[in-house]
Amino acid sequence: MKVSYLYIILFSVVFWSCDNTPKRSTIKSNLPAEAKGNRSYGGVFRLSEAEYIKSLYPPNITDAFSYRVAAQTYEGLFKFNKENLEVINCLAENHQVDASGTIYTIKLKKGIFFQDDACFENGIGREMVASDVKFCFTQLCTQSPTNQNFPIFKDILKGATQYFEASAGGKKPSFEVEGIKVIDDYTLQLTLEKPSSVLLYNLAGPATFIYPKEAFDKYGIDMRIKPVGTGPFRLSDVDENISMVFKRHDKYHGVDEFGNKLPFLEAISIQFIKDKKTELFEFKKGNLDMLYRLPTEFIIEILEETGSNAAGTEYAQYDLQRAPEMLTQFLAFNTQDKIFADVNVRKAFSFAIDRDKILEQVLNGEGFAAGTHGITPPSFKNYDINQIKGYTLDVDSAKYYLAKAGYANGKGFPVVTLQLNSEGDRNTNVAVEIQKQLKDNLNVTVNLNLVPMAQLVDNSISGNYNFNRMAWQADYPSAENFLWIFNGKDVPNSPKSGSFPNIMRYRNNTFDKFYTQALNAKSIEEANRLFLQAEQIIMNDAPIIVLWYDEGYRLIQSYIKNFPNNPMQYRDFSEVYLERAKDSKQEI
Repeated sequence: MKVSYLYIILFSVVFWSCDNTPKRSTIKSNLPAEAKGNRSYGGVFRLSEAEYIKSLYPPNITDAFSYRVAAQTYEGLFKFNKENLEVINCLAENHQVDASGTIYTIKLKKGIFFQDDACFENGIGREMVASDVKFCFTQLCTQSPTNQNFPIFKDILKGATQYFEASAGGKKPSFEVEGIKVIDDYTLQLTLEKPSSVLLYNLAGPATFIYPKEAFDKYGIDMRIKPVGTGPFRLSDVDENISMVFKRHDKYHGVDEFGNKLPFLEAISIQFIKDKKTELFEFKKGNLDMLYRLPTEFIIEILEETGSNAAGTEYAQYDLQRAPEMLTQFLAFNTQDKIFADVNVRKAFSFAIDRDKILEQVLNGEGFAAGTHGITPPSFKNYDINQIKGYTLDVDSAKYYLAKAGYANGKGFPVVTLQLNSEGDRNTNVAVEIQKQLKDNLNVTVNLNLVPMAQLVDNSISGNYNFNRMAWQADYPSAENFLWIFNGKDVPNSPKSGSFPNIMRYRNNTFDKFYTQALNAKSIEEANRLFLQAEQIIMNDAPIIVLWYDEGYRLIQSYIKNFPNNPMQYRDFSEVYLERAKDSKQEI
C-alpha cells in the first residue's frame, strides 16, 4: 500500500567512533512529506561497504568502492540510466557531433550549482560553467601522482598527450590542451584525434566527474576525502575507515518525471563493515537498508526464503534483487616478476585451478558462471564469450607446463605470495582453496598476504606483488572496458615505475593492434569481432586466471522504492525514496 508522510520527521544518524561507541545526532527534515506520484520526501538510506574508499578525487578513482561513494556527490556531463545503463544527459543539456566524428559540441544546463563548501566565498556554492569542465579535463591531462586516469584521454583528445608529456615533473605547460575549447559559459567543444566509440561512456564515468577549481586550490591532495561536486548529496561527516554521511544538496538541479525536486532522501549514511555476518545482523536488526553480497553460509537459506511468503520464514519480508554483473573475479600475474614472466608458469597455474569447485562449494553458487572463457563477462549484447577458449581444470596440462618451465613436480619452485583484500570472508575463503589446489596439483607453496583494498591497489600499480586477487567491474557497458587494462603501449620498462590500468604489465603487439583497430571501428559489430580476437590473444598468454563471472545479490528492505539493480552496480540515489507509515521514526 502506498503511504506518504504527513509530518516533519526526525531521523537519528549513528556515527561510530574508533572505539565503536555509538554517538547520535539528529537530521531534521525541512522538506514536505508528500510528493507527486505517490512518492515521499525524507529519510536516510543506510548501507555499508566492505572496504573503505581509496580516493574521492576523480582523476584518482580506481576502485569500485570509491566510485560507488563518489557517484553520490559528483556528476559528469553524462551519466547512465540506472535501469538499462544507456548514456543519458546529466550536466549536459545536449550534444552534437560533426560529420568527421571528431568534434563534439556540448551544451551545458543552466542553473547547476556546486554544493556549499568552505572553498567558496562565504561558503556558498556557485554556478557551474564550461570553464569548470575545461579545468577538470585539463587536470586529467596533467601528470601527477594523484592522476591515474589519463589513459581515457591519451591519443584520443587532441593535444592531450602533448600536454601530459609537457607537465612532467610538476611543470606547467606554456600551452593549453588543444582539444578543449570553451565557446561560452554554457558551451564546450571537444576535438578528438580520431573518432572514438567510447568517448561518451568515459564522459559518464568517474574520471570525468566535475569539481570546482576552488576546491582543488584549497584542499589539494585532501580532495581524497573532501569532495565538492554538483551531485544530489554533499559529504557532511567523515570518520575515516568507519563511516561517511552525505546530506541532501538543497540546490540540486534534478527533477523527476512528476516534476518533484530531487533528491527525495535527506541523507545517505555509509558504514564500512568488513565482516559479512555482522553486516547481515545489522540488516536484520533494521540498521541497514541494503545488503550487497550475502554471507556465503547463508546464501542457500536466503534464496529459498525470499519471496516465498511462507509463514515463519526469516527472510521472506525482504526483497531479493539478483542479476548477472559486469564484473569478473580473477588473479593477476605480475608479468615483470621473475617467476611469472614465464608464460609456461602462468599456464600451469591456470590449468591447475578448479573453478567449478570454487563457485559451487566455496561460494555456494554466489556467482553467475565459472570463468572458463575470457575476462569479459557474459553481460554484453552481440559479444559471444563462448568463442573465447579459456582454461578449465586439467592437472596433466598443468604439470606439463610447469615442467616445461623447469620445475617438474614443483621441484625448485620458489614460494610465491598471493596478495588479496578480505571483502568479508569471501576472498579469503577463495584464496585458501586456491592455495590448496596449487599445492595438491602442482606441489607449489603459496603464501597469502591479506591487505586493505587501498594498499592492494597501490601495490598493484607499483608492481609490488607476485600475483594478486583482483576484480574488474565495468565503468560502462562495453567489452572494451575489460580489454583496455591489457593495452601495453604505456607499460613502463622499469618494474619500479607505476603502471595503471595495466597492472599485469602485459605486452603483446598483436593484441594492441587488434584492440586499436576495434576502437576505431565504424560499427559495434566490427569492433566486437576485433575485440574477440584480441581477447583470445590475452587468454593464450595467460596474464590472468579468470575465476568466475559475478552475479549481484542485494537484499533490500521492503520500504525502499525506485532503486533498481543493474549489472554494473551503478547506484543513483537521486530518485530513491522510502515508503513508510506516517509518524514513523528511522534510527540508524
